[in-house]
Amino acid sequence: MSATTTPTRGPAKPAPYVIAGVLLVIGIIVPLIVPLYARKDPELFGMPFFYWFQILEVFLEAFLLWIIYGIVIREDRRRRGVVRGDRTTDGSEVVR
Repeated sequence: MSATTTPTRGPAKPAPYVIAGVLLVIGIIVPLIVPLYARKDPELFGMPFFYWFQILEVFLEAFLLWIIYGIVIREDRRRRGVVRGDRTTDGSEVVR
């Protein structure tokens, strides 16, 4: 039995995935460097820096993941468009 499979995605460009990976690594490594934020001052509404910076990091990480998601989804749409014939391999749209 020989079954031919049609690809669902075109060739991948490595740059978007590298950028997404670097941003993800930054988001993982920065909270692990505790000496960056292990201090009391400056306080915000009576809350030591150590605590409010970690709360701020939650929102920064969510924003960073939103950017990463956008990068990966855009690349996936480009790759699917190549197979459908909507786009060329360089990402430009096909004029019909």
